[in-house]
Amino acid sequence: MEILGFIGILLGIATIIFLSVKGFNIALAAPLSALIVVIFNGMKIQPSILGLTDASYMGSLGTYVIKFFIIFLLGSVLAKFMEESGATISIAEFIIKKFGSDNPYRVLVAIFIVASVLTYGGISLFVVMFAVIPLARTLFRKLDLAWNLIQVPLWMGIATYTMTILPGTPAIQNVIPIQFLHTSLVAAALPSLLGAVGCVAFGLWYMKHELTKSIKLGENYATYVTEDTHVTESKELPSFGVSILPLIILILIAISGSILGTTFWKANIIYVALLTGILLSMLLFRKFLPKMLGTLNAGAAGSLVPIFNTSAAVAFGAVVVTAPGFTVISKALLGIPGSPLISLSLITGAMSAITGSSSGALGIVMPHFAAHYLAAGVNPQLIHRVAAIASNVTTIVPQSGVFLTFLALTGLNHKNAFKQTFIAVSVSCLIALVVVIGLGSIMFK
Repeated sequence: MEILGFIGILLGIATIIFLSVKGFNIALAAPLSALIVVIFNGMKIQPSILGLTDASYMGSLGTYVIKFFIIFLLGSVLAKFMEESGATISIAEFIIKKFGSDNPYRVLVAIFIVASVLTYGGISLFVVMFAVIPLARTLFRKLDLAWNLIQVPLWMGIATYTMTILPGTPAIQNVIPIQFLHTSLVAAALPSLLGAVGCVAFGLWYMKHELTKSIKLGENYATYVTEDTHVTESKELPSFGVSILPLIILILIAISGSILGTTFWKANIIYVALLTGILLSMLLFRKFLPKMLGTLNAGAAGSLVPIFNTSAAVAFGAVVVTAPGFTVISKALLGIPGSPLISLSLITGAMSAITGSSSGALGIVMPHFAAHYLAAGVNPQLIHRVAAIASNVTTIVPQSGVFLTFLALTGLNHKNAFKQTFIAVSVSCLIALVVVIGLGSIMFK
């Protein structure tokens, strides 16, 4: 039964990838794929799909929503205030102006910094894409740069060191482990900082490498753009200082609370930080938001699709983890010789690839495997940071919702975008993971 179940898991994974690439919503793709896993593993369909336990599809989906909805809600509301007030555009324009718009490499670095500042400030990477891509189009068109180069600085900024590596980041991937390990947002701070250095160093080198290669090949803006109908809307924007203040305060509260707070505050400081950011945004951006209630409502509504999509991916993963066929996989991974951090990385990476979501992977790995690694004597701070980074290494897969959104916004496709995106995210995070495991193993003996 284990072998047949294992085959069923592979078929389920293949199905969710196939359906996602073909454009099926994850709300359809995930339960259909989970059903394949259930049938091949000889599991009872009703309790496995419709049951209310964490081992069932619907039960796991509901548990994830209950635990993390407030984070998604507050983050989405803050992002909507930043977006509709024009604060994200103001920050982006300021940084790009300081870096100049006449040197191709400096332009790419400026885009990377813009994306980094916004995401480290707690802004959803979806919102950052909506804010940065139109600005980048103008610059790429002006310099006649190959449009597919946008993926390296953008992804490096929104989905690498600011998401899972830097201590203090308010990203959901840095919050989930706290619920199970009683750590904080600054877990394994020193190894994390050095890992971030390695990540960024590779990203900057790769950015330069791809730019040089593109220029040598004679590529230009039109090489990857068949039609460009984007029109940038002109509006009054808040100043750079006003725009970035809520993000600075949010980061300061998150980091100081994580370092100086009690166990209770370390676990809950993210709520205080996000709420403070929202209230400050309401005050500072009021003249730029004539329909304050509408912005609040839009932000609240905007949280529903991301959390449901992530929950659906988590629920599929939960069915996989509890299937008899997964025993073959877990035994192989848990039995890997050497540091337990290696098996933790592989298990988390596998779940990230299966679900196409780093937060989805952590939502599965933490409740199912955290206790195992704690019992093995692994420091909880290391478990936190290694799992977070490992979830990022394989988060870019063909069915990733965020990657599909990127393709829709840029007009690129899997053929001309997947390779560079995968390298920019996966290799840079893998470098950080190696640094954190190596240094952390010495520091947290």
